[in-house]
Amino acid sequence: MQLMDILIMDQGRIGPRIAEARKLAGLTQDGLAMLVPCSKSLVSQVERGSKSATPWFIAAIARALRIDVTDLTGQPYRGSTGHADRVHASIPAIRVALNYWDVPPELEAEPRSLNALRQDVRAVVALLDKIDYVELGKRLPGLIEELAFLLHGSAGAGRRTVAEMLLHVFVAAKSIAYRLGYVDLTSVAVDRATQAARETDDPALLAYVAEERSQVFFASAAYRAGLTFLDRAHRSFDALISGSEPGLAVAGSMHLRSAILSARMHPRSSEAWEHLELAREYAARIGRDTSHYGLSFGPSNVRIHEIAAAIELEDPDEALRRNEGFAPPRTLSPERSSHHYIDLARVQLMAGKADRALTSLKNADRISPQHTAYHPMARETVRGLLGAHARIPEPLRSLARRIQTTTA
Repeated sequence: MQLMDILIMDQGRIGPRIAEARKLAGLTQDGLAMLVPCSKSLVSQVERGSKSATPWFIAAIARALRIDVTDLTGQPYRGSTGHADRVHASIPAIRVALNYWDVPPELEAEPRSLNALRQDVRAVVALLDKIDYVELGKRLPGLIEELAFLLHGSAGAGRRTVAEMLLHVFVAAKSIAYRLGYVDLTSVAVDRATQAARETDDPALLAYVAEERSQVFFASAAYRAGLTFLDRAHRSFDALISGSEPGLAVAGSMHLRSAILSARMHPRSSEAWEHLELAREYAARIGRDTSHYGLSFGPSNVRIHEIAAAIELEDPDEALRRNEGFAPPRTLSPERSSHHYIDLARVQLMAGKADRALTSLKNADRISPQHTAYHPMARETVRGLLGAHARIPEPLRSLARRIQTTTA
């Protein structure tokens, strides 16, 4: 293994961060294992890099040490040059724009027409599916300001229309913040989206925002609270929205979120499969893959979550069994498809199938390069693959260097 490969592999790995945080807390590996709880062997393996950290393990360590998950993942992954860091360039402007909810912005020019703004909102939703952080960052701050200005000057049906447009833009801001690791900004954007949903007076949109709000609980590793929140949302909204296809998609998506939250709480693993069965029933009622409100929901996404749940439960055999004969359809959003291949690479590495794991990561990178480069589990899998090879194959070396150059 060449020196550069070793540097790429070691820089930013989650294991050394766990070791450093543990030592700062004055704990031995035994002491940390008792707090998690888990075996000392697992703590030792992850710290020295012989075993990849899972989302469940990272979250459990963060709770035990009373630190943020991002302290362990290293997010946000900043670039060392202006070009490499351009994904993050819009974050300060988005922060400022999110302040313009109860205080109108002062625009330098008149806002564009509603039709022009509506087209821009649609473009933002499409860019979110593609995971184009750079282009989203260029559009979001100004679009939020224009819509916020119009909201303050409108009433009645016109205000509800602008509020719905703002809702989708706030969700886009939330998604960027969540995926790049800005946990505080994620919470602010979700609060703004919730306020906008209330202005629309539409139960389906309120339910949609509740589904999106669940990502705050993922970001903060508050899995139990997330399950409680989604259970309450199910009870509040199911009867109101389950009579329409968009409503079914929202309700089904809530069950998918609940399944993964349950899987990350191992004692509640049986609940993960119960939620997946309910999601499967909603998908069967719809009968096809859909994209209402930008949500991917249908038989394909249910299958993807079945595989993901098995991975979170650390059951690679079940995950690989459920993946047999499946490939994300081309009509599925790039975000969903790339996420599936990132998950699949994790379980293939777990099962000792390094060549297949690399192929899956290459598929994820081909479908959505930015999503792959900034995903903590993709980066951790790349490092695991580097450690699994005595001689690094060129495709893996190339992927590792691209991710490192882009985000470190």
